[in-house]
Amino acid sequence: MRRIAVEEAFVTADVIKGWESALVRADVEPGFAKMGANTLAPTAGNKWVHDRLLDLGADRLVNMDRDGIDVHVLSLTAPGVQVLRDANLATRLAAEANDVLAEATKRHPTRFAGLGAVAPQDPVAAAKEIERCSGKLGLNGLVINSHTNGEYLDHPKYHPLFEAAEAADMAIYLHPREPAPSLVGPFLDYGLYFAIYGFAVETALHSMRLIMSGTFDRFPKLKIVLGHMGEGLPFWLQRIDNRYLLQVKVGATKKLPRLPSEYFLDNFLITTAGVTSMPALRLSLDVVGTDKIMFAADYPYEDVGAAVRFLDEAKITEEERRKIYQDNATRIFKLKV
Repeated sequence: MRRIAVEEAFVTADVIKGWESALVRADVEPGFAKMGANTLAPTAGNKWVHDRLLDLGADRLVNMDRDGIDVHVLSLTAPGVQVLRDANLATRLAAEANDVLAEATKRHPTRFAGLGAVAPQDPVAAAKEIERCSGKLGLNGLVINSHTNGEYLDHPKYHPLFEAAEAADMAIYLHPREPAPSLVGPFLDYGLYFAIYGFAVETALHSMRLIMSGTFDRFPKLKIVLGHMGEGLPFWLQRIDNRYLLQVKVGATKKLPRLPSEYFLDNFLITTAGVTSMPALRLSLDVVGTDKIMFAADYPYEDVGAAVRFLDEAKITEEERRKIYQDNATRIFKLKV
């Protein structure tokens, strides 16, 4: 059994420069501005994080070996290119990051796999980049860091992106970032805009918009991956269905062909990233099922050793452990390791 971790971050120096240019904009998103001031710029206090994000070689492999991780499925860290207003710049930086990622996977084919980044700022260009990721670059899936300048992917203008992902049979990891400007206000105090709470709220909202907009009726084979045990949604599915039916009855929302929970259970997968709670894992296994959960360590942001010890010692069957550690990721991301 190999330990495959599927939400493992990297970044390029040019993407960091793009973030820095976004931080000085007069119209910058307030959540990103606050997050950037604290964590994004490579200051002395968090230089070790940036050093690990930039490294796609020997030091990362040493850390993987130390923690018992066999494979990193790498993806461009949040906020990726989603924070950039210039569509051409975002498209170029995503493509360049994908080139760097593809080269790293070729250098270490038994240790690295990759999720390609795309820039929804230009949906047609994003669709072409998905084709390149699937074909020429040989990457294993896609990552989108939640909203793009406050816009969500349920808008019809993003259909070309989903058409390409479905045609290429590439799962999209919908990774969190700070809440959109329209939502972030009450989160700015107490650090709530960050991973403590705002990330989960933002990404769960994004997922619900995809479900309620009928995106999965149009793209029934589309697969979305959520980290952090599904950003809380497995806990809420019964309640969501219950209130959805009432809202349809009173005319507050349109009737979908299926219940929201059915779309979630058919079109979404979840990972363990950042969660080492047995009750959370047990609920997820009971609600989502063993075949829809993958292991993730969230390197370099989380304690990878703790994540490994948790799953090694979790009170689950060896078949469940094997599926979570290895089999599901191998299937979903078509890994050849």
